[in-house]
Amino acid sequence: MSNEQGTLVPLYRSMNRIPGGAMLIPLVLGSVLGTFAPAALDIGSFTTALFKDSALPLIALLIFATGTQVTLRTGGPVLAITGVVLLGKSVIPGLLIIGLAAFTGPEGILGVSILALLAAATNANGGLWLAVTGQYGRARDRGAYIAAAINDGPFFALLFIGASGLGQIPVLTLVAAVVPFLLGVLVGNLDAQWREVLKPVPSIVIPFFAFALGTGINLADVARGGLSGILLGVFVTVFTGGLVYLGYRLLLRRGKESGIGFAAGTASGNAVATPAVVAAADPSFASYVGTATTQIAAAVLVTALLTPLVTTWVLKRAGASPAEDERAEEAAAAQADAPAAERGNTRGDAE
Repeated sequence: MSNEQGTLVPLYRSMNRIPGGAMLIPLVLGSVLGTFAPAALDIGSFTTALFKDSALPLIALLIFATGTQVTLRTGGPVLAITGVVLLGKSVIPGLLIIGLAAFTGPEGILGVSILALLAAATNANGGLWLAVTGQYGRARDRGAYIAAAINDGPFFALLFIGASGLGQIPVLTLVAAVVPFLLGVLVGNLDAQWREVLKPVPSIVIPFFAFALGTGINLADVARGGLSGILLGVFVTVFTGGLVYLGYRLLLRRGKESGIGFAAGTASGNAVATPAVVAAADPSFASYVGTATTQIAAAVLVTALLTPLVTTWVLKRAGASPAEDERAEEAAAAQADAPAAERGNTRGDAE
């Protein structure tokens, strides 16, 4: 089969044998190149555009394409999952961390400041969520990426720290983050053909934007984060992912599929910039910015490595169905929802 397809080395298949490998491996390769040979990505033209500067536009395309897959039939479940993810990933951790600050002050615990805890724990990697749920979840899980559009960045950190009015909530940024998704929902429901055309977009763009994101992660910063940064990453995966897992199990009643909740236990690359943003709004946090930034950089890489492994382990241990079976169920449901005339034409073509 490989020879017929012209495959000399099964790169793609090997990459996908690793949980979340379609994003994880390019992310690590990008961070290695960005750390040791950054000039190679600055030669300009298409090379720089694709391998260094493409993350945001490609993620935007992925978000639009994901929106097209959300039909009126799946819209309710998508909103329910989005609410559960926001509750378990951002709201509850944020409240608990602010509660911890009442006892520890801004210094936090075990060398990890409240600033670092808030920035990493309330901020999710939407790209990794889409990569993991694309491999193991259902359409409604992938559609719940909108939670990451809301918490990806300093929004929740500013919301909790700035409750006194010292922080400014970027409402317009929040709106801009969800516009591509909402447009995708509109287009996909107006024209089912667009939905079919854009269905393969995730498998195409995820490796490319992951590499571009990786180029912004300096491994020297990860090393400086040290043990405290590693502990922060483990905490984010186990605690916040565990909360979303409980939401899947107790609120959404997903049973064996509840392990998907652990896919939310990540820290986004954008979280690295959050300490500086918070310090600009509240200068009293300025002394924590340097250490928090290096710890979060370490946590970003640790969660990217650990989250897919934990998610897969929990799903397999629970005996969850393979993603291929779930996609077959979704395809059958979509066929059942198709207009009768359309199904008749399909049968006529087959004859």
